[in-house]
Amino acid sequence: MKNKKTPMRRCVGCMESKPKKDLVRIAFYEGQINIDPVGKAKGRGVYLCPDIECMEKAKRKRALQRSFETDISEEQMANIFKELEEYAK
Repeated sequence: MKNKKTPMRRCVGCMESKPKKDLVRIAFYEGQINIDPVGKAKGRGVYLCPDIECMEKAKRKRALQRSFETDISEEQMANIFKELEEYAK
């Protein structure tokens, strides 16, 4: 039998391709940005490594704003990264 290929996704922080299960998905749908731990939420999704360094790189590069093609307030960014820090532990 053939082995199944592992789905790979690129982190918007460090720009490295990693297995999908090792990354956290952030979904943008109807103006709302949410962490998608299951990976099944509707909307456009981007992937981010669950570590502080990648979160800081993504914030510095404005990667989420660029990927979602929208402005994200500092308050929203703070809430997103606060939730992501739980996954980093």
